[in-house]
Amino acid sequence: MKLTRFGHRQLLKFLYRRPLSVADIGPVVSFTFDDFPRTAYTAGGSILRQFGARGTFYAAPGLMGSSNGLGDQFHLDDLHCLIEDGHELGSHTFHHVSSLKTPLSVFLEEVREGRAAMEKLSGLAVSNNFAYPFGAVSAAAKRVVSREMLSCRSIFRGVNAPFADLNLLRANALYGDSDQLDLVRRLLDDNEQRKGWLIFYTHDVRENPSPYGCTPRLFESTVKSVFERRMPILSVREVLARKGRDERRSADGTKAAYVVPQSKSDAEVRLTGSQGTSVS
Repeated sequence: MKLTRFGHRQLLKFLYRRPLSVADIGPVVSFTFDDFPRTAYTAGGSILRQFGARGTFYAAPGLMGSSNGLGDQFHLDDLHCLIEDGHELGSHTFHHVSSLKTPLSVFLEEVREGRAAMEKLSGLAVSNNFAYPFGAVSAAAKRVVSREMLSCRSIFRGVNAPFADLNLLRANALYGDSDQLDLVRRLLDDNEQRKGWLIFYTHDVRENPSPYGCTPRLFESTVKSVFERRMPILSVREVLARKGRDERRSADGTKAAYVVPQSKSDAEVRLTGSQGTSVS
């Protein structure tokens, strides 16, 4: 009997899980960008920077320098700039391929090559955090990619609480304009009540976005709403570091032990301030 799309998605939630309790660090929020279009960094990254926050940018090197319906894709200089700004650079396969339409061995090679090529092209350290292109996840891909990556983000909606599945992190689309703020507020309410980890994702951030992007108004309003609720904004890497899942690499590129950073992010410092006051 062939599973329906809904049945497949439901089954994926229970297969090859890698649970991580987040109740002791929530509520926290992460903003992520897929592919990524230049406006994700120039507009979205700039807005986060205004609030002292950092985001996670999942890049597919095969898209670098190209243009499509999302607008111009990232340039090599953008990678250096976003790292200098303290953002996280994650991976998204090399050619932005779907795990549902690609043989498993080829997809696994895409995952490996995407990350390796990004580091070779830029000379920068790319995190071991990954997002599935198109949000497409097969059970087999979930199993094998989990051996390669610290985390794998999906587009399954909802809040990660009280446990996050590191092999299938839930994330919520941030698409459209400010008329979507009611949905954003409901997600923030849920995250606050459950003390969870809420992840947003989008693509382009511009005045006339694609169907897979959002306006600067919606993005800034969402970031501001998070700050008004005093929820820390952390990159995916920063959240996992809080749980002792921060992977450092030695000078020769080999994996080192997981360590926990000792300092707070700029976003948290600005959020609490020296007197514990909120930031408007």
